[in-house]
Amino acid sequence: MKRVVITGQGAICALGHSADAVMGAMREGQCGIGPIDIRDVDRLSIKIGGQVKGFNPEDHYTRQQIGLYDRFTQFALLAAKEAIDQSGLTFDGELALKAGVVVGTAGGGLSTSDDNFRTVYEEGKNRVHPFVVPRLMNNAATSHISMTHNLMGPSFTVATACASSNHAMGQAYQMVRSGQTPVMITGGSESMLCFGGIKAWEGLRVMSKDACRPFSANRNGMVQGEGAGIFVFEEYEHAKARGAEILAEVIGFAMTADASDIVMPSKQGAARAISGAVKDAGLNPEEVGYINAHGTGTAANDKTECAAVVDVFGHHADELLISSTKSMHGHLIGGTGAIELLACVMALKDGVVAPTVNYEEQDPECALDVVPNEAREAKIDVAISNAFAFGGLNAVLALRAA
Repeated sequence: MKRVVITGQGAICALGHSADAVMGAMREGQCGIGPIDIRDVDRLSIKIGGQVKGFNPEDHYTRQQIGLYDRFTQFALLAAKEAIDQSGLTFDGELALKAGVVVGTAGGGLSTSDDNFRTVYEEGKNRVHPFVVPRLMNNAATSHISMTHNLMGPSFTVATACASSNHAMGQAYQMVRSGQTPVMITGGSESMLCFGGIKAWEGLRVMSKDACRPFSANRNGMVQGEGAGIFVFEEYEHAKARGAEILAEVIGFAMTADASDIVMPSKQGAARAISGAVKDAGLNPEEVGYINAHGTGTAANDKTECAAVVDVFGHHADELLISSTKSMHGHLIGGTGAIELLACVMALKDGVVAPTVNYEEQDPECALDVVPNEAREAKIDVAISNAFAFGGLNAVLALRAA
């Protein structure tokens, strides 16, 4: 089996328009959640989100490209360019034929769907833009990254709700590890902060109207976010041979299904995914120093996740640092695991653990070290990133310091 390393990363979300900006905001414990600015916001009960502000598509894309790219694709392309530029890779010849793309998204081009439903049902028009289907299809971001960067190897899209990014990155990891390809571009992207996207989530009654407070006893729900995180996963010897900077090493992955309930999480399913990733990495549980939690800020998720962590790590759970960066950037649904992997890379590379902000009082059922409100310096050798999705589909990645 080959070793797999990360040689590039890119991001855009409510915390910033680059990976460095996002990680800098995490270090400062900044919160990017605030009032959202969308059409018909007055008709919504939920009026906050982790919205990307100050992003103008015209600054990055031509008019023709904007006609082809939904907002989630725009985010993915921006993050992919940053990651590939940092990696220093150029895709031509044999490498272009083998390198591919796996991107996770839950909603795909939801803004395009929302806009065109309005056109047909509200405005009564009988024609829509001819590129509606290419814009809204879930694989649009993957396809445009592939075409932009000449990536002709294995490429596809993963849609597993809130675990989409972790599943995508896990598949990319396995393909590089198996020797199928030396390089994969991978991560996730989401843009659900449109009227229909928020209204749909309102129906679940799991949303907070004021803040995301994971693990805090007075938490009252999740907050949506948007954005993209994209990484370059590269075979270690390939990266070493060209003198690439290695940001971190991906060392394990596991995925499980709860097979129990469409919306309620399962401690057993989560625990099997966590322990599976630890085992796949060849680790003892005591070697893990940091967990980037799924940590949505709902009572069901937070309590279940903490119970699963205790089940897997036993007494070591008290020594672990575990934080939820969703408190800062919101829940990016299909894109969330990719932004959260940045926090793992930051912990491993820079020795800075991102905090759980908005934390106010301890919940006895979540009595772990959740790095409340302020980032913490710590030497972390191994980190894991959790993702537990609606539908009971779980995906966990394990990383080691380079």
